[in-house]
Amino acid sequence: MKQRSANHVLTGTRIRERRLALSRRQSDVARAAGISAAYLNLIEHNRRPVGDALMVRLADILQVPPEELVAGREEARIAAMREAAARLPVPLTGGQAELEQAPEFLARFPGWAAVLIASARRAEGLERQLVSLSDRMTQDPYLLATLHEVLSAVTSLRSTASILAEEGDIPADWRQRFHANLDEDSQRLSRTAQSLVAYLDSFEAEGTIFTPQEEVEAWMAAGRPEIDDPDGPLVSDAARAMARDRQTRMSADADALPDSVLTEAVAKAGGDPLRMAALLDQPLDLVMRRLVALHPPGFEGAGLLVCDGSGALTQRDPAPGFPLPRPGDTCPLWPLFQALTAPQTAIHCWVEAPGGNRFDTISHATRSQPEGIDGPVLTRAQMLILPAGAAGAGLPSGPAALPGPVTRIGPACRICPRDQCPARREPSILVTS
Repeated sequence: MKQRSANHVLTGTRIRERRLALSRRQSDVARAAGISAAYLNLIEHNRRPVGDALMVRLADILQVPPEELVAGREEARIAAMREAAARLPVPLTGGQAELEQAPEFLARFPGWAAVLIASARRAEGLERQLVSLSDRMTQDPYLLATLHEVLSAVTSLRSTASILAEEGDIPADWRQRFHANLDEDSQRLSRTAQSLVAYLDSFEAEGTIFTPQEEVEAWMAAGRPEIDDPDGPLVSDAARAMARDRQTRMSADADALPDSVLTEAVAKAGGDPLRMAALLDQPLDLVMRRLVALHPPGFEGAGLLVCDGSGALTQRDPAPGFPLPRPGDTCPLWPLFQALTAPQTAIHCWVEAPGGNRFDTISHATRSQPEGIDGPVLTRAQMLILPAGAAGAGLPSGPAALPGPVTRIGPACRICPRDQCPARREPSILVTS
């Protein structure tokens, strides 16, 4: 016998709770909806599904939008409640949240559920703002220069004031010079502070671009417009040069592995990139890059991270929900870095983000000597990222049990909320305990 879905159960419960909240009799609501009271009773006890037309009539009678009673909205709210539970460390709650009771809690107490979801989203937004401000403090060149100017002016004022306070007998001409220095430094400090305040008030906390790499990422997200477009996302010369290199590599990859050939291989190989590489007789790293560039069926949400031998990320195309910090910092537990120690070997690993999102990853590193046998050995690693439930890499679809252990990762130590991590190298600004 097929089990009723959580959506079906929630719909009936929601209708009943709303009717009772309005103090409406079951027979009156049934009559207004054009159905029998017995049938409405079956609906409210989750024994009958509700068609679209009947749902619209019931929503109108119960004075709520139809979306409040449909299944999709409930699924999103349940997911938001479970994500809120996953983000909060267990020691702070005194126990594990009863995740299996989330549908019933939502149906019986929609107001409290809305408060919980809104609070969790607000906390997440504040965390993002804190991370963005922290990044700005460490990466914005204008802000760093302005803060240095403020500190310089304060130090000069303190030094001059100390001399005037400690030296008892100062010649008049020197005293006049010190007073002039005080006046000049105080005016400089005032101007710099006013400029700093105006600058801080003007910028947006989220989405600010600091580096050429982020310019290239914005250019990719915009659909790769003309590189030399003055109104485009590429502002710096360095970003334009990086974009040209990226475009050249993507064109070369497409020539080596055309879209039609890759799409056919995806269907034949069952979504396994290693089988695709063997079937096509092409390098695995090329197949991984093309899967993310083309997004064929089963790989619609795929992402890709690329790093060099030093561990610096040179390409960042993460999957939705993957914890990615600003350029310059990463999590040492990413399987991407394990691949650097085992070149030419594919490493398959499940990972879990702090918010509870899970991803399947395939990491692979290659080595080359472009300057010949006496030249340096260059290592590059790639990590293909697939959200849990994707069809790629032979993953189970839906909420199936994971086939192996899960590595708990984060974005970077400074902005990672995990309080128990063997790889932590510095305290987090998001510590809550």
